[in-house]
Formats: sequence, structure tokens, C-alpha cells
Amino acid sequence: MSEHNIDQRKAYVAEVVEKINNSASVVLVDYRGINVEQDTAMRKAMREAGVEYRVIKNSALARAFEQTGNTGYDEYFHGPTAAAFGPESDPVAPCRILNEFAGKTPMTIKCGVVEGKKFDENGIKSLANIPEKPVLLAQLLGLLTSPMRSLAVALSEIAKKSA
Repeated sequence: MSEHNIDQRKAYVAEVVEKINNSASVVLVDYRGINVEQDTAMRKAMREAGVEYRVIKNSALARAFEQTGNTGYDEYFHGPTAAAFGPESDPVAPCRILNEFAGKTPMTIKCGVVEGKKFDENGIKSLANIPEKPVLLAQLLGLLTSPMRSLAVALSEIAKKSA
């Protein structure tokens, strides 16, 4: 193997390491069976959510995961593998998008790392059900204002009866 090829491989692994280090999450999938139309729609959804999606060689992923301290993933580095890198603003975005498309296509979720924690396929699917941040904030606000609203209605009814 030439010196040039070794340097190229090291640079490729270094690029993957950088992607992992600069992402809040990384979800790995086996993309076999997905057609061009489905792939295009999925990539569009990912771009809109700020998620980067790339097909990456298993050997490079294995080295990059090892170099970033993510161990115990060797069983997932076989077959065609693509990685979705989630942004800091929404680490669960790749989980939601990939889970949606895995439900409609032959593609399967392998595993992922979300904010430093390892998740298997079922864990990624569970994370996918967490609503987006604005929805969660709206739900929280609704929960916080609900008791006040109930109190205001009760006081209003008491005032009507005593008047």
C-alpha cells in the first residue's frame, strides 16, 4: 500500500472524527433497499433539520468511533452504513427523521450516540418519539399555566355566585 493511500485514509478518518466531535448525536443506519425517491426525500428532511447524512466506510467509522472514545460498537460496523450527524440545537433530529423513514422503507437503524450515550435500535426509536424543543416548551408552558387558569375560572365562578 502506498504512502499516499495511507495518508488519504488517515485524513478520511480524521474528517469522520471531526464530524463526530462536532455533533450532538450520530445515528448509524443500514440503508439497503431504500430507493432514490425515498433517499432524496430523506436527505431533504435532514438538510432542513440541520442534520448531515453521509455514507461512510465501516473501517473509517470503527477507527473514528474508537478515537472519540465510543467503544463497544464493533457489531454495528458491517454491511452498508450511513451516518446522520445531529446538530447541537436538536440532537434528536436524526433519530426522528431516520425512524420515520425506517418505518416506510427497508432501511434499518443500527445504533447511535446521543450526547455521549450509546443507544441501540430500540433506544433510537424511543428518542424519536420525543417532540421537538418548541413543542416540548409549549407543552411545559401549558402545564404551568393550567393550574392558574383553573384557579382563575374558580374565582370567577365564586364572584358570579356572590354577586
